[in-house]
Amino acid sequence: MTAVTVAQKPTPPAASTRRRVTPKRAVLDGGVVAWRNLLSMLRTPEVLVFSSIQPVIFVLMFRFVFGGAITVPGESYVNFLMPGIFIQTVAFGATNTAVGMAQDLQGGVIDRFRSLPMARSAVLAGRTIADLVRNVWIVILMSVVGFAVGFRIQTNALAALAAVAIVLLFAFTLSWVFAYIGLAVANPEAAQAASFPILAIFVFASSAFVPLNTMPGWLQAFASHQPVTASINAVRALVLGGPTASYVLTAIAWCIGIIAVFAPLAVRRYRRSS
Repeated sequence: MTAVTVAQKPTPPAASTRRRVTPKRAVLDGGVVAWRNLLSMLRTPEVLVFSSIQPVIFVLMFRFVFGGAITVPGESYVNFLMPGIFIQTVAFGATNTAVGMAQDLQGGVIDRFRSLPMARSAVLAGRTIADLVRNVWIVILMSVVGFAVGFRIQTNALAALAAVAIVLLFAFTLSWVFAYIGLAVANPEAAQAASFPILAIFVFASSAFVPLNTMPGWLQAFASHQPVTASINAVRALVLGGPTASYVLTAIAWCIGIIAVFAPLAVRRYRRSS
């Protein structure tokens, strides 16, 4: 008599035995992914170098090429300019978030992350935290360049630190916006192409480089009520003096509102992306 062996399907693990992600575990996983992204930046120093050169060129160009033609009543142009340059720099730097997310998605890195027993939130949190650390370096560099070309803080050290905090908060906010864009287009070239028009409209139609009252009325209406102008006005008030609280509160409200919208959108897009 021939014995017949029947192969039995493996029993899937019970739900209670699966790894449960605690808040502590999620934070640790996010830190690991952030460190991975920072190491990736350090291993491609040309990207960091060229992304640092661009804002320096903007400072020198506007300070010495256009500065003589632009007059700001009651203030030197370099002091008016630098808060706008800070926000403009971190805004255009946010394209790195979109490109990085698209690269990870296209290269299969995100799929490998999904196969690991780690928090799903770690990928997005790690990317935004790594970009925040990169922006700390950019702000330090821009401060040095600004002081070299004549920028001077008119308030005090505490107000200056608050201005830096607004710049970094705005940078962190944009990281969530462009993380969503990078996941939505899923292609590095398309992510960069999609990011620039959005940034150009908001940055150049703002109070970054010229006073708003020099713009046509229809453009003033847009420029006065958008997040880039709100953040620039807050930083400018903190470093140059004058009424400050309303500008700061407006900038913070914009940042919180944008994160509240785009963070859930980015998480949802991440879960659906393949």
